[in-house]
Amino acid sequence: MATSPSQQADAQSLPPRAPEEAESVLSSLVYATRAESQFCLSEKLNFREFITHRFFVAVKKCKDSALERQKSLEDEKEQFQKAAYTVLEMLNSRE
Repeated sequence: MATSPSQQADAQSLPPRAPEEAESVLSSLVYATRAESQFCLSEKLNFREFITHRFFVAVKKCKDSALERQKSLEDEKEQFQKAAYTVLEMLNSRE
């Protein structure tokens, strides 16, 4: 990307920085970048924990639902078997 003549003049008109000042600016940039990276990692971990929690809650609900459905089906099976035995007994008693 080319710089305009006015930008080049501005850059040339700036006095050179002392090594201590440049080091201070660099240290500030490194510190700010480190702090931002730590914040991003912390947010990522929080989001991961949130998603993991939601996943396990959903799995538990599915498991509970499946267990309720299984119990319901077993109850229906028992009722059907009792009705079938009752019909068989009625048919046998007629004879």
